[in-house]
Amino acid sequence: MNSTDEVIIERRGSAGIVRLNRPKALNSLTLPMVRAIASALEDFAADPAIASVIVMGEGERGLCAGGDIRLLHQSGKEGSGEAETFWREEFLLNHAISRYPKPYVVLMDGITMGGGVGLSAHGSHRVVTERTRLAMPETGIGYFPDVGATWRLPRAPGEAGTWMGLTGLTVDAADAIHAGFADHCVVSAQLPALVDAIAVLPAGTVAADVHALIRTLAPDAGASRLAANRDVIDRAFAGDTVEGILQALSSEPGEFAAEAAGVIAGRSPTSLKLTLRLLRAGRASASLAECLDRELGACMGILHNHDFYEGVRAAVIDKDRNPKWSPASLGEVTADNIDRFFVPPQPPLFAS
Repeated sequence: MNSTDEVIIERRGSAGIVRLNRPKALNSLTLPMVRAIASALEDFAADPAIASVIVMGEGERGLCAGGDIRLLHQSGKEGSGEAETFWREEFLLNHAISRYPKPYVVLMDGITMGGGVGLSAHGSHRVVTERTRLAMPETGIGYFPDVGATWRLPRAPGEAGTWMGLTGLTVDAADAIHAGFADHCVVSAQLPALVDAIAVLPAGTVAADVHALIRTLAPDAGASRLAANRDVIDRAFAGDTVEGILQALSSEPGEFAAEAAGVIAGRSPTSLKLTLRLLRAGRASASLAECLDRELGACMGILHNHDFYEGVRAAVIDKDRNPKWSPASLGEVTADNIDRFFVPPQPPLFAS
């Protein structure tokens, strides 16, 4: 197989295996990695000896922490075009995963964020563990939930997806299953046994067979914090303005609402308003492809937005955790400011 240093591709029995191999960088995705994964999936789909595909991350910390944000930041500043190419090819990969013709088993053990959610949430067999920490934390770096999250988040129960998208807070295995981002919870120590069991499945194995196999190793995921707070979430996050959501949160008693309000107050005002509008547009959309195309247009706007560069600087480069957002308040972010992110990409991501 065409393995690289950053992506290890192998066959084990009837399973095609993709292992992300940048553990020191939390397996953050680069353009060559996206291309290697896409090529491997095409090869495995065409190979009659491969019954299913397994995607996992190397190292002890997680599946994937997202795209390599430093490279995107640098490309945007230089105007090299690499950021646009990365997003285009990553989003096409996300769409291909959603339509993959064979069981696609992804092991979300540990940190699964941003681009890692793109590799997992659209798959057919999504496995979390007691170590899973899943999030779309983009509003904290002046960006927005992408990789098809504006399709997936609005389809979580009630307003759970709005809570996830605006706060960017981390959720565990039970919450990931509740929100529709995962299917099964398997104890981390049992993952090698799961891989071995999948690798001996016969050719022609169908999705239901793989689900049944995973269930034999899947204990109950436990109680979901999001499910327990659904009434609060649904009341507070139903509004169509961030200001209205914060006002609603201020009327809710308890630590859960106070935590959400406090976190949102520190996020990029532009990113918050952009994210909410994208989530509401995603709720009304007919397909993942429609959302991905809209997200790509927003990505092009992000490259010309102060908060993205400031957010990455504060979180990743200088690490002072003290971004200076501009505009600095929600009231200063106008509808016109957000409209400029809704210019369709040229050329479109998908042919009409």
